[in-house]
Amino acid sequence: MAATSRLFTVLNDELVTLPAGPVTVMRPAADYDLSPLADRDIRISHGFAPDANAFAQAGYAVGQDTAASPTMIVTVPRSKALARSMIAQACALGQVVIVDGQRTDGIDSLFKDVRAVLGDLPSLPKAKGRLFWFNATDKLADWAAPPPEVGDHGFYTTAGVFSDGAIDKGSALLAGALPAKLPNRMADLGAGWGYLSQAVLGRDGVKSLDLIEAEALSLDCARLNVTDPRAAFHWGDALTFKPATKYDGIVMNPPFHTGSKGTPSLGQGFIAGAARMLAAHGKLWMVANRHLPYEAALREHFRNVEELPGDGGFKLFHATRPLKS
Repeated sequence: MAATSRLFTVLNDELVTLPAGPVTVMRPAADYDLSPLADRDIRISHGFAPDANAFAQAGYAVGQDTAASPTMIVTVPRSKALARSMIAQACALGQVVIVDGQRTDGIDSLFKDVRAVLGDLPSLPKAKGRLFWFNATDKLADWAAPPPEVGDHGFYTTAGVFSDGAIDKGSALLAGALPAKLPNRMADLGAGWGYLSQAVLGRDGVKSLDLIEAEALSLDCARLNVTDPRAAFHWGDALTFKPATKYDGIVMNPPFHTGSKGTPSLGQGFIAGAARMLAAHGKLWMVANRHLPYEAALREHFRNVEELPGDGGFKLFHATRPLKS
């Protein structure tokens, strides 16, 4: 965000006065403008590894646990259930709660919901988003999300994870297409809550499986869903993750959204990351939405690329012999 961010405006124009003491910022995007808080002790609470790493590298105090502070700033995620839970947590830990987000992430709907409970509130609509604030209250305590629960699909999920209400169709398609025997040392990039990993561990030949997942909430669920001792869990960014030993095989259903925007380059980065993490004899199995342009990236990073039978919504790929750049 630029220096004229919503947070800059409300503090510079003295629309809101922050209490003395530290400020906790919950789940800010890596480009979130923290400069208006330069004179404060800033604590970053984050469950998404790429953004958490960016703030840590910039010198901020970052942790998955949310520290109590007089001022709690909630930056709105795409998941409304998670956003509501974050607001409830902020109320429990702070004195003043500030909520900041884009319209594409549902900030206006969230503002409406808070006003339905608390009445009229001050806000600043600006730059295709909104920032609003209020004094912490226990009237929103029932917004807190429950711990991970087993859904109708038989797996633990929770608010804020991908495909929390049903098994993702692309992952199910890839799981059914995996061969009966897989290589010894496997990885699942962007493992989510572990559906594909369970399928991998059900195949012959697998001696170890690394689940690499950027979202801590998803990885917490994966630990409940995947209890096989061959599995190891890694909170990290698949684009930069460095395994101790290169893998014999990788499966992945890469994400293609950053925030609310489709970002095909994210999946292309997963392909490059998979090639980098695989041994020379390594193999990749991948599913993608049919409209996404991944063929060129696969050919750029693998000597052999085969498209497997998919369906109307998804395409499957098997790639071997990674090319080292």
